[in-house]
Order: sequence, then structure tokens, then C-alpha cells
Amino acid sequence: MASTNFVDYVKIFCRSGAGGKGSAHLHRDKMTAKGGPDGGDGGRGGHVVLKGNSNFWTLIHLKYQRHVFADDGEGGSESRCTGADGADKIIEVPLGTVARDADTGEVICEITDNNDSQIIVKGGRGGLGNWNFKSSTNQTPRYAQPGETRVERTVILELKILADVGLVGFPNAGKSTLLSVVSAAKPEIADYPFTTLVPNLGIVSYRDNRSFVMADIPGIIEGAHLGKGLGIRFLRHIERNSVLLFMIPVDTQDIKTEYKILINELKEYNPELMDKKRVLAITKCDYADKEIIEELQKNMPEIPYVFISSVTGSGITELKDLLWRALNE
Repeated sequence: MASTNFVDYVKIFCRSGAGGKGSAHLHRDKMTAKGGPDGGDGGRGGHVVLKGNSNFWTLIHLKYQRHVFADDGEGGSESRCTGADGADKIIEVPLGTVARDADTGEVICEITDNNDSQIIVKGGRGGLGNWNFKSSTNQTPRYAQPGETRVERTVILELKILADVGLVGFPNAGKSTLLSVVSAAKPEIADYPFTTLVPNLGIVSYRDNRSFVMADIPGIIEGAHLGKGLGIRFLRHIERNSVLLFMIPVDTQDIKTEYKILINELKEYNPELMDKKRVLAITKCDYADKEIIEELQKNMPEIPYVFISSVTGSGITELKDLLWRALNE
């Protein structure tokens, strides 16, 4: 996913189709001069529908499609013939897409399964034809219902990356380097903050041909939940990860304090993130000798942790074991 091609937020204006009007037709043929009512019902207006597509990884195909209109239903006709329904407008989206009402912020639906379809704007119902209204006291009704009007709605689509493991850490913690080592992903890597500007996904191979998906999330900073740095723009991707892998460099002044800052940012953004399983990786351990590592182990957060070096490969196997156990507990 190149940075120019990754789009995880779009706002689109949706309009469903109007229902077709019912027919007020009275039956006439060469044998019948004054027949009864036989007007058919109008067709339903088209819905606007979201559909999950596992082949999509971004919302870029909707970036410039800001208006989505479904078709109107057709009117009813004689012989109780119902008008054709208006064609639905189907919007294909990647798995993990959340639809919200732009005016109220209400969550309309979430798409998490391939081919899962959800109506986000309902089409208008077709009007009833006059044959529905005949009775013993009104045998020749000459009226029919109009169809329901179109429904307009502005919808926000947000993509939350679906992954087994999400990498959490400050900029330059070694997240992208780790992903490039354990998977075939090729994220941009450089020695400056905010090298990663979009989430990157990689499939990590494990023992016996098993695997899991890892997501490299852009680095967060203290105050991210308030919009600092890249802010909450990418914090939402962490909501979809089963396990959070916290990454802190070995040369950090106080590992425990930095871990608490990261935890606080997630808690302030969404307290439900505290229920996720956590693993800690102390990175860049090729810079530290055995004595330094032994000293650091005396004051570590009380979660499963491992010391790793993506450059030398030290601790990578142990890290995979920790993550696999966390995913399958």
C-alpha cells in the first residue's frame, strides 16, 4: 500500500431511489366496457448498499466518487402488474469499514466479512395500485398511492485495518523494521520520526505453515488522543487488532514510564482498548550488552516481554512464540 494510494476516510452523499407510483387503471377490453380496478403497485426505489470485498485494502476508489444515487422504481400498470424495482447502488468496501451518519455520528453498520451486505440508505416503497382499495362500498376506486420519496443521507466511511497484531510505539521505535524482517512487506524505513505515514500490513509466517497478520501503525506521541502528531487519524486502526505489540527501544531512559504513556494514550482514546492482550518488545538490542539487559529486566512492566534486534534477528523467534500464544489463548 503506497502512501499515495492509501485512503481510510471518505465522505459521500447518498440518495436512494423513489418508489414508483401505483396505477389507478380501470380494466377495459373489447368484451368489457366498464371493468373494475386493476391498477398495479409501484416498484420499490433502489437502496444504497455497502458490500464487503476482501480484495480491497483501501477506500481510494471512493475518493472522487462523492455522490451515489440509486434508481427510482417504476410505476404500476394495468392487469395488476407491479412496476420494476429501482436498481440498487452497491458500494464495495474493504473489510473493517465502518459507516457513520455524517450529521449525527451514529454508526450505521460495520462491514467485517467478505460479501457481507448492509443497506445504508433505504429506497422508497412503491405506492399501492387502486385494486388494493376496492371494497363492497367502493367498487371502483379511481385513486392510487404515490410512491415514497427519495431519502438523502451524507455518510462517512472509515476504514479500520483488520489485523491479528498491531504495532504500537513512538516514532522510530523500530516498528517498520520489524515488519520488514518478519514478513514480505516493504514499508519505508528511515532514521527520522514519522517515516511511516500510513498503516502497512504483512503476513508473518509461523511454525507448521501457520501465519498471522501484523499491522504497522504510524507512530503516536504523547497527546495523540487530543490530535497531536498524526493524532487519532490512525489510532482507530488499533481497535481492530486482537493483540497489541508495544515496541520501546532499549536506549529509552525509562521503559516503564514510556509504556505507561502509550497505555494512557490508548485509554484516553478508547477505554475498551485496555481489554486487548498486550506483549512488549524491547527493540534495537544490538546496541546493548548482556549487563544492560539484565539491569533493565529488574524494572519492566508486568506483561509478557522479549528483547529483540531486527538487525541481528535476536529474539525474533521468541517474539513470534509470544504473539502466537497471545492470539490463541
